[in-house]
Amino acid sequence: MAAPRTTAPRQSSSRKLFGRLSLPERTLVGDALRTETVGGVLLLLAAVAALVWANVPALHDSYESVSDFHFGPEALGLHLSVAHWAADGLLAVFFFVAGIELKRELVAGDLRDPRAAALPVVAALCGMAVPALVYTLTNTAEAGSLAGWAVPTATDIAFALAVLAVIGTSLPSALRAFLLTLAVVDDLFAILIIAVFFTDTIHFAALGGAAVGLGVFWLLLRKGVHGWYVYVPLGVVIWVLMYNSGVHATIAGVAMGLMLRCTTREGERCSPGERVEHQVRPLSAGLAVPLFALFSAGVTVSGGALGDIFGRPETLGVVLGLVVGKTVGIFGGTWLTARFTRASLSDDLAWPDVFAVASLAGIGFTVSLLIGELAFEGDAVLTDEVKAAVLVGSVIAAGWSTVLLKVRNARYRRLCEAEERDDDEDGIPDVYEEDQPEYHLRMAAIHDRKAAEHRRIAAEMAAARRARAEVPGGAGEEGDRPA
Repeated sequence: MAAPRTTAPRQSSSRKLFGRLSLPERTLVGDALRTETVGGVLLLLAAVAALVWANVPALHDSYESVSDFHFGPEALGLHLSVAHWAADGLLAVFFFVAGIELKRELVAGDLRDPRAAALPVVAALCGMAVPALVYTLTNTAEAGSLAGWAVPTATDIAFALAVLAVIGTSLPSALRAFLLTLAVVDDLFAILIIAVFFTDTIHFAALGGAAVGLGVFWLLLRKGVHGWYVYVPLGVVIWVLMYNSGVHATIAGVAMGLMLRCTTREGERCSPGERVEHQVRPLSAGLAVPLFALFSAGVTVSGGALGDIFGRPETLGVVLGLVVGKTVGIFGGTWLTARFTRASLSDDLAWPDVFAVASLAGIGFTVSLLIGELAFEGDAVLTDEVKAAVLVGSVIAAGWSTVLLKVRNARYRRLCEAEERDDDEDGIPDVYEEDQPEYHLRMAAIHDRKAAEHRRIAAEMAAARRARAEVPGGAGEEGDRPA
């Protein structure tokens, strides 16, 4: 999963990977980090609550009852369980936000520039292809089911950022921006996987109705029509039609997100897409995704069940795909990009830093759980086992990346302090102004004020010493001996 609006690090003319972000990009990264970190913490809490609720004997039956409780209009084909509503309904909100983020990246972010987009796109593609290959090889060798090849391909950026918040690492903003942009591209391909590989039967009448609804949605946006009371009911109608078409209903959210304008016009402080995203993201990160986790992560876990994860090819393939495939794929994709574009890492970073971030991307949760449900639909036992494998693989990836990042955390703190230093106190970090004459003039004025203050203090101290020396019986200049 992923998430957040941000841009990848810009490569300078010297072709440096993970160079310092521009100030606007750094601000966007900071905003996205704050929102996604809070959402990630809520996601963690929801996952823990689901596991406790499902595994405490006195509570297990109530968890099953709530998850399987059905409600909704049957005439519209929407008499669904609570868990089904969470997966198809609430996650549509998450994918709506993902669609806006993707649109912003494509038209206003660094993904519009092929040179800047190369690194996150290649890394994301390799970070999805290699886990799928690892899963396929594992199951081919052990005669397992190949249906779950897509389960370990997704990265949960909110979960990853929550891990960063817990371990307190001061990961440089360029690496965080890379992780965030990687997640946006990851989300795009996850959406395509769901749409292409997990659509069995298409009802063309409903799909046509959804297409007409999307056309009306687009036309209203282009005409400048405002008001949530117009778009929310229309969005619900589009979602219902998409659900009944056989295409996964979350695709409706992506499509509507992609239609929003994400470029600013004269007189606008921010684009309509950014404004809507700012309003909807708290609903997505604070409610929709945690509720989905609450009703998807509640799998029964026992010592025997955990042992079975490493003994069954489907579940072992998921764990290896997340822990090994993601790390090797993203790190390898980044190295290949550097190798074939003759780029080099930023002077402040080393390849072990890239490896640590790649291992952090092995945390797959929200979209991996969703794909697991779709891949093994109809086999409740295997679905639960695959979900448990996603949890185990994500925990292993989180622990492994924590160790790697902690080793370099002291250096990260120094880099972060250098990025944050604001000696001229103008609200802008000094690293963005050190080549500007105005910055040096401000610093010269600050040093002049400090020098004047020190001269005043020195003069007062000298006058006090002279006064003490002139007073009979007072302290002389030889220290505290009587004059």
